[in-house]
Amino acid sequence: MLQLENVSLNYGSFRALDNINIHAKEGELVVLLGANGAGKSSIFLTTSGLHKAASGSIRFGKTELVGMKPSAIVEHGVVQCPEGRKLFPAMSVLKNLTLGGYVHRRDSKGIKSTLDEVFAMFPILHEKREMNAGSLSGGQQQMVAIGRSLMSRPKALLLDEPSLGLAPLVVKQMFEAIEKINKAGTTVMLAEQNAYAALRIASRAYVIEGGRIVMEGSRDELLNNEAVRKAYIGA
Repeated sequence: MLQLENVSLNYGSFRALDNINIHAKEGELVVLLGANGAGKSSIFLTTSGLHKAASGSIRFGKTELVGMKPSAIVEHGVVQCPEGRKLFPAMSVLKNLTLGGYVHRRDSKGIKSTLDEVFAMFPILHEKREMNAGSLSGGQQQMVAIGRSLMSRPKALLLDEPSLGLAPLVVKQMFEAIEKINKAGTTVMLAEQNAYAALRIASRAYVIEGGRIVMEGSRDELLNNEAVRKAYIGA
């Protein structure tokens, strides 16, 4: 289980996260809903060790992650796929993917096996493996970003706005891939503004506003909540 207890984060004098309490059980797909700037990315950046929590606890299983180096957090199985993809555009698709397996660099057979799994999930990446990542379409670049995260063999995957800027058909394909990753056994925490698409594949969800959790519930509870529908689904 991935659990955040009373986690707060400051950017200087600004309180970006205020006593955040969220959890994802093993095998769950949990969605974080909220407008741009609500604090979703800050939750992920703090969980992955890139930002230092001002207070609180972040545990993965029995392991405390607060104070741990980001590389060590990845080695423990918590992997972030960042908003904006953060690819190396002048490097090939294959090299971008291979970088994701760096923590397993001593296991060449395992890296090859994981790479085959990524290519099986996203066949177009095998076809374009020698092309520069920057030459791909937005949807294909997002596939590379997710594939690179999978190369780290995550037990818990933090996906930050994977559908941002993508065409509707590509968004559908992306959520199908995320659902497949989750059903294969990976715990997924998904930050999304596309509330309807995210909730359709979710187990549970949290609504974040101004760095605070203002609502939580099951998929159906949030899909049928009038305030959530009005604010995030538009119906």
